[in-house]
Amino acid sequence: MADKLLAVKGMNDLLPADSHAWEWLEDLVRHLMRLHGYRNIRTPIVEPTALFVRGLGEVTDIVEKEMYTFVDHLNGEKLTLRPEATAGVVRAVVEHSMLYDGGKRLYYMGPMFRHERPQKGRYRQFHQIGAEVLGFGGPEVDAELILLAHRLWSNLGLQDVRLELNSLGQPAERAEHRSALIAYFEANINALDEDARRRLHSNPLRILDTKNPAMQSLVEGAPKLMDFLGEESRRHFEQVGEILRAQGVEYRVNPRLVRGMDYYNLTVFEFITDRLGSQGTVCGGGRYDYLIEQIGGKPAPAVGWALGIERVLELVRESGRWPQTPPPDAYAIVTDMKQWPVVMRVLTALREIGVSVQMHASGPQGMGSMKSQFKKADASGAAYALVFGQQEFEQGQVAVKSLRDGQGEQRLVPLAAVAHWASELKA
Repeated sequence: MADKLLAVKGMNDLLPADSHAWEWLEDLVRHLMRLHGYRNIRTPIVEPTALFVRGLGEVTDIVEKEMYTFVDHLNGEKLTLRPEATAGVVRAVVEHSMLYDGGKRLYYMGPMFRHERPQKGRYRQFHQIGAEVLGFGGPEVDAELILLAHRLWSNLGLQDVRLELNSLGQPAERAEHRSALIAYFEANINALDEDARRRLHSNPLRILDTKNPAMQSLVEGAPKLMDFLGEESRRHFEQVGEILRAQGVEYRVNPRLVRGMDYYNLTVFEFITDRLGSQGTVCGGGRYDYLIEQIGGKPAPAVGWALGIERVLELVRESGRWPQTPPPDAYAIVTDMKQWPVVMRVLTALREIGVSVQMHASGPQGMGSMKSQFKKADASGAAYALVFGQQEFEQGQVAVKSLRDGQGEQRLVPLAAVAHWASELKA
């Protein structure tokens, strides 16, 4: 016998026992996006490597350590499995001139890929849902996106999610802050770890995001970007906060919040929980007003967020709100193989009306006994069994038997008048 092949480490199968929860979350998101006027976009899983190097920044963990990059042996093109979706969405918007008639509100769902150490809530193939607003520069759009995510937590019944905000200002303000950071860290060079020293002159802002416990007190004392913001940047940030407070949304300003990509400016934010251990960020995003131009489009503002589906669903599970897979309304029990043409016609009519019916299927030994079929009907969770018995069948009838009321009541209904009795089968 051949060796059993297994999935790639960190890339997991999604089995039927859990897939209903994913569909439930996706349906909630689709409904919420429609309410806010967002439209779906789907971009390729594989993109040119240059897109992420240019968009995310060369000196980022994603580009330096985590991307699945390869050379297409047919044409020598350097390609990458997408580690995030924003750059691809922007590439599509630029390539198809989507902003020619005004701004766009878009959302996406799909798999992303990063070569990380697999652990609970963090996988090498993971899935994100994201929302992107392109072509609008006002603080009200930042607030709308944050409120959209906040509404999702409410719809999911999640209460242990808190919001943190920061402003990264504009490039000139960041440049001034950058110089102050370099001077500060150079004065404390002996306290920096290897990663921080490597980034000191290339991307000192990322040092603020270090997870090294030994550097926390040093980082706490570093110059804060908020102190370098000009009046316009401060006003943008304050207006975002005003809108959130007016909606009763609580938040904390976190001056160390910088996010993991270089393309952010002005507002950045994260939704965080303490219920998932070290993988506490369930949703994050911010404004990226210069990325469209970086990727070759005409300058236009943009803002967005992404959430990790695995982390959100783990939080749903931890909160005791895991949705159960709904059982079928009915289970069809068939006593004779010759009945199938008529049985299938009845089941099709029921399904067209909206009744979910699981039909019994034959095995190596045929249809199986009535007793074994009733066991499977009961195990399916269906509320009713449709019993296509020989005598009833010859009379143009089917027996509808209750499986859940404890009485096992049964009555005969006509095969030719499905519409008259179908409604009683719906849960």
